[in-house]
Amino acid sequence: METPELIVHGQAAPFSTALRSLVNNPRYSDVCFVVGQERQEVFAHRCLLACRCNFFQRLLGTETGPRVPSPVVLSTVPAEAFLAVLEFLYTNSVTLHRHSVLEVLTAAVEYGLEELRELCLEFVMKVLDVELVCEALQVAVTFGLGPLEERCIAFIEVHSQEALRTRGFLELSAPALLPLLRSDKLRVDEAELVQAARNWARVGAVEQIVEAWKSHALRRGDAVQGALCRRRRGTLRREHHRFLDVPFK
Repeated sequence: METPELIVHGQAAPFSTALRSLVNNPRYSDVCFVVGQERQEVFAHRCLLACRCNFFQRLLGTETGPRVPSPVVLSTVPAEAFLAVLEFLYTNSVTLHRHSVLEVLTAAVEYGLEELRELCLEFVMKVLDVELVCEALQVAVTFGLGPLEERCIAFIEVHSQEALRTRGFLELSAPALLPLLRSDKLRVDEAELVQAARNWARVGAVEQIVEAWKSHALRRGDAVQGALCRRRRGTLRREHHRFLDVPFK
């Protein structure tokens, strides 16, 4: 009679701790990365990265042997974010921080690490605040992260005045800015919004100020020619509003 097989599991915590001790540990490492603008050296183990991530499998290739490989330069990812990626690859867990989670999220998307991406998105949703929201919106638009984009826009709609004064707002790209300008739920007066768009234009693309005014000077109820106009929510009543077709409710 054939003996049935049974997979049994030991304790996960000691195993994870042991592997975490290998993160950026030059002992037994066979690959060195030079990461970030600060060009920090980070040590890793080729076989572990290759079996955990297709990106590193393609990057590192299949060469073997006793030779000392040249450092792999990854200048666009900050060292702290790269170390978080390694922690996840080695232990299947990650320590996230509010100040660096968007950089870890960016790396996760670029390296095709879907589980890490979802962990970062969940964390961002929990810690989202006025200072972080515009930066998060930019990442969401850049990488097509629809749920995060919707969450950021909804947050800015509630905290409009504070968000429009942040450095993150001034650094938004045009594709990230325009969904905000088209929103009818921003709780900010029309004049303040146009001034914020002007401030953005001074920092970034000046030509987008025309699109900003077109989107917000008057808000149409529908994207149909001849649709009635109305004042945007948050806009104070002014003399020129008598030219609108219907009163603001």
